[in-house]
Amino acid sequence: MELFKYKKPLDLMSQSKRLGLFSLTMVLIALALIFVKGFNYGIDFSGGTLIQVKYENKAPIQKVREAIDADKAYKGATVTYFGSDDEIVIKTKMSSKKLGEDVGDKVRNLLQNTGKFEVRRVDMVGAKVGSELREKGFMSMLLAILGILMYVSFRFEWRFAVASVLALVHDVTITMGMLVLFRVEINLDILAAILTILGYSLNDTIIVFDRIREGLDTIKNPNLAQIINESVTRTLSRTVLTSLTTFFVVLTLFVFGGEILHGFSFTLLIGVIIGTYSSIFVASPILMWLGFSVSEYRLKEAEKLKREKEKEKMRAMYENGTM
Repeated sequence: MELFKYKKPLDLMSQSKRLGLFSLTMVLIALALIFVKGFNYGIDFSGGTLIQVKYENKAPIQKVREAIDADKAYKGATVTYFGSDDEIVIKTKMSSKKLGEDVGDKVRNLLQNTGKFEVRRVDMVGAKVGSELREKGFMSMLLAILGILMYVSFRFEWRFAVASVLALVHDVTITMGMLVLFRVEINLDILAAILTILGYSLNDTIIVFDRIREGLDTIKNPNLAQIINESVTRTLSRTVLTSLTTFFVVLTLFVFGGEILHGFSFTLLIGVIIGTYSSIFVASPILMWLGFSVSEYRLKEAEKLKREKEKEKMRAMYENGTM
């Protein structure tokens, strides 16, 4: 199925410098946000306690805050609505060692005069465990990028690998910058979303690179920019259709998935948009800027084909007993 049909290739690479400058600016802004404002770590990574409470009617959030503040152990806890006005979340940096084991019972006692409610969830993570999860989470992301670099280097020429990894770093950095800008809590769900973005973006980039490599063998034009233009144009319908399908599925999760899936789906929404953009307008131009030579590539491929034919000839001679 083709969404777009073109009589001639789109001249996408003519805008590569402008789009490259735009991407670099976005990355620098994202890095500035990360280093200046910092991540809003959730309970998973910072440690603490989360209590989810559901009321029969609208939650009296002001009374809840006053009742919670009355206990020294919960001093400084935040109380916010959770998806609807009859459900709230209480978050405190105190861990189970300081709060005790019966957190649910303690909260019930503190809130007994605020109306009819039920404690639906109590999550507790120690500060040390949270720190370890944070370190292992970021390490898993670095290992994933390293593994991708090795895989693409094996499958393609090394410049393709560097271009794909730089595109992935571009995607992840901008996505994280958006998370900082909108103060989305960084937890295990967000980490899972970022790893998903890595896989999604790489898949798009590999498909584009596969078509570029095919174009290097079939398109007679020696100009790399023209080969990229034609190759990307051929994959444009597939890329847009795939991205739109994924986008609408994730948008449905974002709108109807509830508060629990809000951060996860928001991260994926940003990642799908940035990943689609980078596979077309970031990864391919980087390949040009790294000095990829069409003539050198074709010469290497010709020599490789010659060696393979010589091996086949030697094998045939050996099997026929002529050597």
